[in-house]
Amino acid sequence: MLLALDIGNLHTVLGLFSDGILKAVWRIRTQHDFTADELAIKIKSLCELHNYKFQEINHIAISCVVPPVLNALILLSKLYFHTKPFIISPGIKTGLSLHYDNPKELGADRIANAVAAYEKYHCSLIIIDFGTAITFEYISGKGEYKGGIIVPGIQIAAEALFFRASKLPKIEMFIKPPQVINRNTIEAMNAGLIYGYAALTEGLIQRIKQEISERPMVIATGGFAPLIATEVRGIDKIEEYLILEGLRILYEKNNPRTELV
Repeated sequence: MLLALDIGNLHTVLGLFSDGILKAVWRIRTQHDFTADELAIKIKSLCELHNYKFQEINHIAISCVVPPVLNALILLSKLYFHTKPFIISPGIKTGLSLHYDNPKELGADRIANAVAAYEKYHCSLIIIDFGTAITFEYISGKGEYKGGIIVPGIQIAAEALFFRASKLPKIEMFIKPPQVINRNTIEAMNAGLIYGYAALTEGLIQRIKQEISERPMVIATGGFAPLIATEVRGIDKIEEYLILEGLRILYEKNNPRTELV
């Protein structure tokens, strides 16, 4: 089985693949100082909780935007899965033509999303990942990664309001109000964040479309996609676990002789 790990700044998403099919998805908090043993305990517990065998994991694929965590992940792969992990890094085979000033600056998560979406749809695409940061990617119909946009995410914005505006409370849970105009502070903040980011997303989609000659398909992904994307006009599909599929595809492209079971 293949274990795909998407290590983000706030959360780590784990996907378990068998025969190329995503069987299970788990989300845990990213700890910048966790050890290989601690992570192994968490993975083993999740596997046992959902009736999967920890010892049957024999392939590891990693997307990581938190460099301090990589050493623990490499050691985890060696000690517990007896394999060298595949890590998205500069120079790997993607199947895309990267039209970026410095491809080394391109985040692993952005590459995985682009690869998965183009592999599935084979058309011009705008991919929006609602994560810690919100990223927009434009892929041409010829499979050319043309660039994108990076925006602070909804959770960053909420924390900024709490830390920078002394009278505003901390939002513990994002709940979509039934209307835009609200009569209490928490709902007013939720409306501003959710509907505000929906409007921002709509505006950027339109600006991207004005700069290109194609009519792209628009895909939303990431942990906050179900919350925000449903309020955005112009989004065609929500693919919540696109990055995990991208990790599987990239693993297979770069390890063509490996049989994933």
